[in-house]
Amino acid sequence: MENNTLIDRFTRHFDLLPARDAASRREVLRLRHAVYCEELGYEPVTPSGLEQDEFDAHSSFALLRHRASGRTAGCVRLIRHPGHEGWRFPFERACGERLHPDYMDPAHRAGASEVSRLAVHQDFRRRRGEHDTPVGSGAPVSDISDRQYPLIAMGLFLAATALILNHGSEQSFVMVEPRLSRLLGSCGLNYTPVGELVEHHGLRGPYRTQRAEMLQYLRPESRALLEHLRDVLR
Repeated sequence: MENNTLIDRFTRHFDLLPARDAASRREVLRLRHAVYCEELGYEPVTPSGLEQDEFDAHSSFALLRHRASGRTAGCVRLIRHPGHEGWRFPFERACGERLHPDYMDPAHRAGASEVSRLAVHQDFRRRRGEHDTPVGSGAPVSDISDRQYPLIAMGLFLAATALILNHGSEQSFVMVEPRLSRLLGSCGLNYTPVGELVEHHGLRGPYRTQRAEMLQYLRPESRALLEHLRDVLR
């Protein structure tokens, strides 16, 4: 009988890879361009067909590939603080005064990080209403009756968590729509709002997770997949 645990379902359909060399980095940047520039119009289309910014220089990347087709299905990056005094993460620049006064522990600013540029190719967001966001709505993982792809959003969020843990961040941030913050919670990933919603390609809010509480609510199946992804991304 075919195994049907979360990690078995995920690895049966997808490979997650660290994007460290030039070729895999370009694969990530091409996917970001397809989603953020061509499809959603969040960023301008570029002649190179690559979407990149100043934060890529101090980021780690993960790339999700669909095994049956060999196609790039999704990607995510973790922005690390470069250690420059006065430097600000993208969420800080976007939210400004809408952030709560205690949104970040200043003692751990140099070791902070931000999950960013999480994207799923439109061909892997097939349900109605999922073409207006880079990730899709993220149906429950147990609901795979009409497609394999609900695994993608959870897999990418767990990949981001693996990058955070491997980097040693004491606190990490993400700026997402409220429905995606609920998806994080349903995955057992504990993110707390640290500011008000702002208009940033739709209403989005800043959320924080801290290392001490990051794994507190993870189910055993999710934890097993997370540990697998940590090994892959080391």
